[in-house]
Amino acid sequence: MLPEQQKQLIALIQAAVADIVPDAQATVTLERPKIAAHGDIATNTAMQLAKPARRNPRELAQQIVEKLLAEPAFRQLVESAEVAGPGFINFRLAAAARQAVIDVVARQGERYGMLAPSGEKVLVEFVSANPTGPLHVGHARQAALGDSLCRLFSARGYDVTREFYYNDAGNQIDNLAISVQARARGIAPDAPDFPADGYKGDYIVDIARDFQAKATVQASDGEAVTASGDVENLDDIRRFAVAYLRREQDLDLQAFGLKFDNYYLESSLYTSGRVERTVQALIAAGHTYESEGALWLRTTELGTGDDKDRVMRKSGGGYTYFVPDVAYHVAKWERGFHRAINIQGSDHHGTIARVRAGLQGLGLGIPKDFPAYILHKMVKVVRNGAEVKISKRAGSYVTMRDLIDWVGQDAVRFFLIQRRADSEFVFDIDLALSRNEENPVYYIQYAHARICSMLTQSEHPAEAIAAADPGLLVAPTEFALLQRLAEYPATLALAAQELAPHHIAFWLRDCAADFHAWYNAERVLVPDTGLQLARLRLAWTTRQVIAAGLQVLGVSAPERM
Repeated sequence: MLPEQQKQLIALIQAAVADIVPDAQATVTLERPKIAAHGDIATNTAMQLAKPARRNPRELAQQIVEKLLAEPAFRQLVESAEVAGPGFINFRLAAAARQAVIDVVARQGERYGMLAPSGEKVLVEFVSANPTGPLHVGHARQAALGDSLCRLFSARGYDVTREFYYNDAGNQIDNLAISVQARARGIAPDAPDFPADGYKGDYIVDIARDFQAKATVQASDGEAVTASGDVENLDDIRRFAVAYLRREQDLDLQAFGLKFDNYYLESSLYTSGRVERTVQALIAAGHTYESEGALWLRTTELGTGDDKDRVMRKSGGGYTYFVPDVAYHVAKWERGFHRAINIQGSDHHGTIARVRAGLQGLGLGIPKDFPAYILHKMVKVVRNGAEVKISKRAGSYVTMRDLIDWVGQDAVRFFLIQRRADSEFVFDIDLALSRNEENPVYYIQYAHARICSMLTQSEHPAEAIAAADPGLLVAPTEFALLQRLAEYPATLALAAQELAPHHIAFWLRDCAADFHAWYNAERVLVPDTGLQLARLRLAWTTRQVIAAGLQVLGVSAPERM
């Protein structure tokens, strides 16, 4: 059903309930029955009200149905209503109500399912890789999730900012520098004097070679860095290596079709004094204590669910990794982003409570659930039935660029978005390359291309198709496709509410299936010109909504395949 129709039906049910059970507080929910033969939409309102109203649920449901059938507005919207099972009410929509989506899509155009800009700001931080190597498949999953979520929020009227947080400080950067230095000195990864925690991928050789050649590199948001070529100058090596890998990650993201609005450097939190100010504010607020030479934060007392207090400053000096995270999220809040979402790997689960505790301790009025988190599980890559674990370039993992080179940007994006973030995922390279209905992205894109071909071959002008009468669309497969198209706005809303863009992927697959079923069941180029035009208009409408759904996922909608 269209959102406006749902609101109307809910209001009619609530009015019927109010007449039958005056004191009831009815929260009416509508859902599609699991079995299509049961109807188009259903509600369990009678079952919810039966116990507090001390009524038999089936009898109450029947009274609600009788009350509804007496309303002319209900009869315009619903063809039939019947009680099923322990008290469900199943509704079948009237033909005109099903067909209404055609005119709504025509009227709203590309804005179908979207909301007007609200001005509300949201910051989505994702990928945020350490600049110590190429982006891996976990980063690819973050990129797919994050960019789709940003597109989804834009469709729902938000002012969206994409942000990449660079962890350019700490031990991992030191390990990067000494790894490049070792390769520049000719020390191989399997040599006994190669750094124990060094990086061994071939990309380290490339950095070392360019450093010695005094090359110049520049990340998209940084200054150009020219290598000194001095192998003994570890600071120069560190600076060049970070800039080099930031540029490499930029190229990976460009290949993915992803552009960030902001790049935020962890190092800037230290140079600007933000980290130190955050620590001093927590001390002044009385939320810290000294023990065994370390500074601790009383996270267990700050109401975010942490099971033990956490070290902020280690006994040997230096802050633990969650401290700059607290300072960083203060910066987010102060920049006016009162809704912020972080997309990270599931290994960051332990960070959530302590970061939120630090924010609570500062007394800035930040909500306890700020920021929101989406934690994703890892991706296993399979090819020819066997797991692919190693990329020569990276040395120990499959990279984002590997996936893009193997199957293309569209398949990478769609495959990595089609499951819940908290579910493990097997990326089957052979499936992503296949050209059949088992490959979901091919199946959906083929539906779009098939419609484009159909419209191109039509002898009717676009104006005639646009003016066709949708009232002629009465075949069962047409009703099914019309209902699917009507559900698109609600799917967008659900995906945004649950921070779950995989709902769009599911809807696209179902819509493509409904289209193919209709196309195979009903001839489009029938002798009846009016019916032919109506079916071409249904195809045109389907093409437009499929293209919109693919756009939300960042996947192309090809006109031919």
